[in-house]
Amino acid sequence: MSGRRVRLPYGSWPSPVTPALVGRAGLRLSEPRVQGQRTLWLEGRPAEQGRSVVVVAEPDGRTRDLVPSGYSVRSAVNEYGGGAWAVDGAQLWFVNAGDHAIRCIDESGIRLLCDGGADDYADLVVDTLRRRLLCVRERRDEAQISQQLVAVDMANGGVTVLCQGEDFYANPCPSPDGRQLAYLSWRSPDMPWDTTCLWLARLDAEGVPQDATLVAGGSGESVCQPQWGPDGHLYFISDRRDWWNLYRYNGHSVEPVFCPDGDIGLPQWVFRMSTYGFADRASVLCAIGHEGFWRIERVFLATGRSQPIDGDWVAVEHLSARPGEGAVWLAASPTRGNTVLRWRDDGMRALRQAGVAGIAIEQVSHARPLRFPTSDGEHAHGLYYPPTNPQAQAAATERPPLLVRCHGGPTGAADPGFDARVQFWTSRGFAVFDVNYRGSTGFGRAYRRKLYGGWGVTDTLDCCLGARWLASQGLADPARLVISGSSAGGYTVLCALTFHDTFAAGASYYGVADLESLFAITHRFEAGYDRTLIGDDAGRFARMRARSPLHHAQRLRRPVIFFQGLRDRVVPPDQSERMAAALRSQGVPVAMLTFAEEGHGFRQAETISRCIAAEFSFYARILGFTPADALPPLPIDNLPS
Repeated sequence: MSGRRVRLPYGSWPSPVTPALVGRAGLRLSEPRVQGQRTLWLEGRPAEQGRSVVVVAEPDGRTRDLVPSGYSVRSAVNEYGGGAWAVDGAQLWFVNAGDHAIRCIDESGIRLLCDGGADDYADLVVDTLRRRLLCVRERRDEAQISQQLVAVDMANGGVTVLCQGEDFYANPCPSPDGRQLAYLSWRSPDMPWDTTCLWLARLDAEGVPQDATLVAGGSGESVCQPQWGPDGHLYFISDRRDWWNLYRYNGHSVEPVFCPDGDIGLPQWVFRMSTYGFADRASVLCAIGHEGFWRIERVFLATGRSQPIDGDWVAVEHLSARPGEGAVWLAASPTRGNTVLRWRDDGMRALRQAGVAGIAIEQVSHARPLRFPTSDGEHAHGLYYPPTNPQAQAAATERPPLLVRCHGGPTGAADPGFDARVQFWTSRGFAVFDVNYRGSTGFGRAYRRKLYGGWGVTDTLDCCLGARWLASQGLADPARLVISGSSAGGYTVLCALTFHDTFAAGASYYGVADLESLFAITHRFEAGYDRTLIGDDAGRFARMRARSPLHHAQRLRRPVIFFQGLRDRVVPPDQSERMAAALRSQGVPVAMLTFAEEGHGFRQAETISRCIAAEFSFYARILGFTPADALPPLPIDNLPS
């Protein structure tokens, strides 16, 4: 291959990262677990209409599906689910997405264990001594939705209520001797990354909790991931000293175990998230996030000394371990997508990798962490990806168009690991800036709380000021700044375009347009989220209206493309539909794509491919460059052809 680079304008570079390839790269890996010599994990497959399947890797490396076609492993508890399966020996229990029922798969086949109906289940845990599943049950009836901790008999599917009365429950965790049960609870309007309570209860002869005692949490402390250690003590993660660090309860008091300046934790949007596990009786493995990048350290319990586990990953999640059997986690590097890694003292094996094959390393743009000045004399963070293509270059005097990405949540974070969606843009001559605006995770509790009361203002300012700062540094063309985001990130997009003049255009993926109508009907998990993000005083409804792009649509004059799933129960379709109609009626260029079979977060390969192709085509028309790709036609209202 010739080393000569063709001179082409930014945006017009030919790229091997096609829309179809991005769609195929959307394989979602989660919840890996160790079981003896076997490793199991969950795969969400865009090529199978988003179906989720438990996969097992045998000791010889062979993999196979454990869940047959026609079933999909997914819970809708809290809308985001998680923990929808559990395994013990040759038996697998899972929640089926279609009917919310719990089924069991073993050597004799598949059988129904527990009907779903109006109920749904999540956070499944095996109580081996009593031969039952512990889990969170969400009950829906016409009057209300409620949650309980329940036990499901493995033999007959009978359900016993263990705990009720709190708004939310998570992490049922029986002690190895079967005498105690640890669990989490919290109450609305708190979110689990703000205030949770860790309880420890005695189990009576029937396995029902008695005399629950508060071990940690409450009063603004976020506790997560309770786990019994090999020493018989209860371990957990707490942010009591700003960072989510590791602690243990010794039966009398709480003591620190490992407290680096970094988060050994993530906001618990879904059940069964895990960032630590016991390698053996003497040590624990911890995934640590600091300023957007992750590493793993092995901590020796007797001394507190730690040593890094070597690897080139920059993103880590879902770390799970069993003493004496090894550990497994998901990790991504700058050049490799999310990978299931099985670790023991004698080495590491990669068992499954998401992302795409065939992209040359020199084609990949690497994240550069940046810290930039923002409002009130403070700083925010982001990941900058420069345009990268070994086959093309722009004129030395040209500056690249910049795509600013807003992560969801808004309590979330940009991921520095390989992402085919980012490479789609950088390989065509765009720069990408993934903003960790104030309020993002991975920078400590104080930084996470900087968004409180300021949602729609603080995050929006950080995205606008970050883009302008990059332009001032010569890293972006100030006339060709565009912004894209999904869910809460879509709200930030619409706020930036409505209340500021930084960006030339934007893309809203199932974004929020009207805060008051959203929180009037939003799902139970986030029903009180507005009280933190907007404020809980008498003026909050006025602030909602003031910060809702729909009520100020006359101010938005920049082109927008909308993407919306019609089954979305988190951000209902009318949010996008009403905003698009308002802009269309006042002559603003608008495009809108809807997807009848998609909900909140697109899962199907065809949807993902269509969206990124349409977004690219939209920017090409608005910014005036000619793509190298042959793209499908895109109708844009109010834009002359």
